[in-house]
Order: sequence, then C-alpha cells, then structure tokens
Amino acid sequence: MKIKRIAAVLLAFIIAMVSFSIMGYAEEKDGFEFGSDGKFTVLQLSDPQDDAYPAHELDSFIRKSIETVKPDFIVLSGDIVEDSRAGDISDDKIFQEGVAVDGDYEKTLENVKTAVKHVFTPIEEAGIYYTVAQGNNDYKSGISNEDWLSIYASYPHCITVDESDDAEGKIDSYVEIKKHNSEEIGYGIWALDNGKGFTEGQKAWFRNKETGNVPSIVFEHIPTDDVGNLFEKCNIWDEGALSGDGGFYRLNKEIANGVNYVTYSAGTTDEFLMWKDKGVKGAFFGHIHTDGFTGTYDGITLGLTYGCQFSKAGPYGVREIVLDEDGSFETNLYVYENGEFSLQEYEDYKTYSNDFEAFFAKVVNIFKFIGNQIVAWFKF
Repeated sequence: MKIKRIAAVLLAFIIAMVSFSIMGYAEEKDGFEFGSDGKFTVLQLSDPQDDAYPAHELDSFIRKSIETVKPDFIVLSGDIVEDSRAGDISDDKIFQEGVAVDGDYEKTLENVKTAVKHVFTPIEEAGIYYTVAQGNNDYKSGISNEDWLSIYASYPHCITVDESDDAEGKIDSYVEIKKHNSEEIGYGIWALDNGKGFTEGQKAWFRNKETGNVPSIVFEHIPTDDVGNLFEKCNIWDEGALSGDGGFYRLNKEIANGVNYVTYSAGTTDEFLMWKDKGVKGAFFGHIHTDGFTGTYDGITLGLTYGCQFSKAGPYGVREIVLDEDGSFETNLYVYENGEFSLQEYEDYKTYSNDFEAFFAKVVNIFKFIGNQIVAWFKF
C-alpha cells in the first residue's frame, strides 16, 4: 500500500511538472515583445545540414552569428541535418556524411539527435528562443514528424509546434510579437513547412488562421517561384548572366541585389497571393546554400539566405531582420569568412563609356559566364 501511495505521489508530481512546463512554454510563446526602441531583431540561420559527426566550425559560426546580430529570436529555415551524401571533410569522419542508416530507424534517430544537439546547443546556451521550418533533408533523414516534434520539445528554448493540424502532419507555426508595454500585436512570424511541398491542408490553415492581418514575415526552406520575379532576361554577354529556363537571366538590380549561382523560374504562386491577403511583408528562404540576395516584388520583400554546411563550398552567411512596431522592417545579409561576419556589400552592374569598352566587356563577360557556370556546377 505504501509503495502504491509513493507511486501515486510521484505520478502526480510528474503530471504537475509537465503541466507547469506547458504553461511556461505558452507564456513564453505569447510573451515576445518589441523593445523600448520599438525594434525586434530576428536571426535567420539556414542549412547547417549536420550529421552524427559534428562539423568543427559550425558551433563557432552559430555563436559568432548570435554575437554579431544580437537577435531577440532565431528562425532555422530547414535542413538541420544531412540525410546521406559522401564527401564530408569538415569533421573527424572523413568522407562519411549523413544521419540516415538504411534499415535501422533507431540508429538514424540517434544520429539525428546528435546532429540536432550540435546545432541547438549554442542557441540554448545563449538563452534565445527559436523555431524551425522543416527542410527537404530533414524529411529525407527518414524519421517521422512526431519524432521531430519530440526532439524539438526536449529543448527548453525551442518553441516549434505543429499548429496547422493538416492531414499530412506538416509542422507549421505562427508566433506573435506584442508592441512594447502593450497587448496589441505588432508583428507575426510564420515558420512554414514546405520541405516536402506545401499542401492544401496547410493552405487552409494559413487562410483561416486569425491574425488580424498584422504585418508578418514568412520563413520557408525551399524558394517559391515568386523569387524568380527578381530576375530579368538578358544576353549571354551581359554581366551576371546565368543560363536557365531556356535563356539567360540575372538579378534585376532595379529591384534586387546580392549573390546567386543559379537562376529561378518566375511565377506567382497561390502562397504569394495568400501572403498578400494576410499582410505578409517579407518571405525568406534557404535551400540553395550559396545564394544570398534580397529584392521586392509586388510589395513583398523576398530573399534567399546563405547556408552554413561546411562540407559544401561557401559563401556562408546569415540574415538579420529588424522589425519595427510601425509595420516596416529592414534586412541585411552577413557573410562569414575567416571566422568573422561582415555585412554583405552590393554592387550595381557596370556601365560603359564607349562602344569599344562595351564590346570588350561583352567578350570578358562571356568568359565570366562560362566560369560562373563551371563554378556553379562544382558548388552543387
């Protein structure tokens, strides 16, 4: 009888602690607030793609990014882990990469937990709350979204939950930020799971989510076709030209700037139209690793953010988004080199003073085009 009584007390204590944790989580999630200066800073990290043998430089990269940006909140926009690929020279297991172990779910899950711990630990130690938008490699690892959510729940500062309740079990969430010393919501942050497509169930949840149409920012892993609208068709000899979609394209410097090694198909997606209806101000992606650019199309700022998988070629970097209570925001890209971050610098395309100079530049740019295509091929 005494043993049963002790067991009952222990069970009651465990239930109380779980309830307390859930209540604490809810309070923290609802408690994000703009600073006294009316600002709230978000750090976007993308594509660490770590494995069971953590990359040596990744820990320093994450810590330095936090020191540089000094964020109030962090969004990891997918590919926390690498599923399976040969060629990793960034850790102690040369040419062994990936968390997936064929036919062994438990070993795969153990590898995922090891990789996630390496990525999350510096954020946890900084005491900053964060959320995750699932990436395609997170899915390709083979573990279930239920296990992903269980892993997220095991970290005190990770607030990733599944709010969309769609049939496919995709992990989508929405975070509100209150104005300083106010109950009024000033901004929203969407972490949307398009690592394996964006489903009708997710769209229904997004449309029906009550937000009061406050300004908001979307984070997803895979760029939507809307990003392609930041590019212009050009000739092979034009500066910045890359081949794609049956022609040659480059960033349209009138509306965008940055670095890219690939081009993107242009289109206006259902998601983009939903963003406009919901008051979305910006949408930022990862997935491509080497591309970091920002531009504005039809009233929404779109951007790709560099990755930080050190077994792949750089550049590496992060994005800073500074939200303002007045509904505006600013964003910057930081590039990581030699262990330090610096603001990305932008350059316009060159203009030429005479026909000879223009002709010579065209010849040079053709060779640059060939070089860029070769570089892009090796980077991917």
